[in-house]
Amino acid sequence: MALDTARDMSLSRRAMKAELLDAETELRLAYAWRDQRDEAALHRLITAYMRLAISMASKFKRYGAPMNDLIQEAGLGLMKAADKFDPDRGVRFSTYAVWWIKASIQDYVMRNWSMVRTGSTSSQKSLFFNMRRVQARLEREAAASGQKLDRHQLHQMISTEIGVPLHDVEMMEGRLSGSDYSLNATQSVDDEGREWIDALEDDSAQAAEKVEESHDTAQLREWLLSAMATLNDRERFIVRERKLREAPRTLESLGDELGLSKERVRQLEAAAFIKMRKSLETQSREVQHFLL
Repeated sequence: MALDTARDMSLSRRAMKAELLDAETELRLAYAWRDQRDEAALHRLITAYMRLAISMASKFKRYGAPMNDLIQEAGLGLMKAADKFDPDRGVRFSTYAVWWIKASIQDYVMRNWSMVRTGSTSSQKSLFFNMRRVQARLEREAAASGQKLDRHQLHQMISTEIGVPLHDVEMMEGRLSGSDYSLNATQSVDDEGREWIDALEDDSAQAAEKVEESHDTAQLREWLLSAMATLNDRERFIVRERKLREAPRTLESLGDELGLSKERVRQLEAAAFIKMRKSLETQSREVQHFLL
C-alpha cells in the first residue's frame, strides 16, 4: 500500500511538471499524429494532459478502487481520445478527452465493484454513479419541507430525476446496499460453524430419482428386447446396424452385404419398425391396465 501511494505521488508530481500546451501547439501535435502517426507528437500530447487524467481519476477514489489502477484506466482513456481526436472539428483536445477518460474510469469501476456484474447499460451506469447523490438531495429537500418519503416514493422520484425505469432503480438499490460475501462464511456462531453454501439446494439427482431412473431404464430395455424378439433374423440385423451402432451403416452398404437393393433394405427396415411399434404399444396398454 505504501509503495502504491508513493508511486501515485511520483506520477502526479511528474504530470504536474509537464508542459502546458497552447491551442496552436496542441493542434499541430494532433495533426502530426493523425496524418503522419508521429509517436513523438502523440507522447507529447498525452504527457501534457496526463494531469487532467489524474485529476479525474482522483474523483472516483470513493468507490474503493486502488488509485494506481484508476490512473492507469484514465491513461487508457486519454490514449483512446488522442487516437480518435479529429483536429478539424475545431474543439480543444482537453474538452474531447474528458469524455473518453471518464468513460474508461467508469467502466473499470463498474467491472470491479462486485464479482456479480453490476450492469453496463446507459441507465444502469447513470444510476450507479448518480443514485446516491440524487437520493441524498431528495431526502434533504423532503426533510426541509417537513415531508417523510417512504422507499417506494423515493425510488419513483429517483426514477423521474435520473430518467430511468423504476425497476432499474429498485434493482440498483439492492446491488449497492451490500458487498459480496463468501459462501464459505459461517451463518452464525449458533450454527456450529455451518456455512452458507450448506444451505444451497443440491441440484444433483437424489437417491429416489436415481432409483426411479434406473428402474425406467431397465423397463425400457426389457420392452425393446421384447419388441426386437418379434423380428426375424434379417430384420433384427438391419435394425441393429442402422440404429444401434455408434456409426450407423447406410442402406447401400447393407444392400451389398445382403444381396438386396437399397430400396428393398429400406422397405424391410420400415416393416421392422412397424412390428416393433405394435409390440411396444401392446406392452404399454398392458402396463396401463395393470396400474388401473
